[in-house]
Amino acid sequence: MSENPICTHLDQIKVSELPETIAGCEECLKIGGTWVHLRMCMTCGKIGCCDDSPNRHATAHFGESNHPIIRSAEPGEDWSWCYLDEVFFVISPEGRQ
Repeated sequence: MSENPICTHLDQIKVSELPETIAGCEECLKIGGTWVHLRMCMTCGKIGCCDDSPNRHATAHFGESNHPIIRSAEPGEDWSWCYLDEVFFVISPEGRQ
């Protein structure tokens, strides 16, 4: 048994690079909401706000879509989170965690 938990959903990653420009949380922008930090869905690329934000749109997107992995969309951060396996990880340039 591995001592380090791993994400078993890497095959669902379709988008790994952040967009060049990010205006903000897509849903907050629609409703005039505010956010603390931004996250990107690694299945479809949707930008949502973190769980410290009032509307928690990234987690809401997971609940609606079942897309399991998000990554931080914050400058200088490269971590990802798998909702299903409940594990943080960093994807190496070779595509491994």
